[in-house]
Amino acid sequence: MKKSLIAGAIGLSAALLFAPFAQAADAAAGEALAKKEGCLKCHAIDKKKDAASLKDIAKKYAGKADAESKIMTQITTGAKIKLEDGSTDDHKIVKSKDKAELSNMIQWILSLK
Repeated sequence: MKKSLIAGAIGLSAALLFAPFAQAADAAAGEALAKKEGCLKCHAIDKKKDAASLKDIAKKYAGKADAESKIMTQITTGAKIKLEDGSTDDHKIVKSKDKAELSNMIQWILSLK
């Protein structure tokens, strides 16, 4: 029993120690997908472009339990978006159908706040 507790503690320590590196890899993959999908044509990471910055989007959804599902709907269904001039347009639909890949990109966006 003592050996299993020690092994568990070592495993937990290693997971906590290397978690930041796993997140960095996920962030890189999230940003790469955003670039590949053309998100950064309209959205800049930290400043307003043709659309809200990704940091502003992260702030808008901060602390909201349904943040990921709302963003997922926005990027996969072509939902209407309101433009600066008051007109509306359809949001571009991402090509990727890999839910894990899309979820990772959304988590990266939400981490930018």
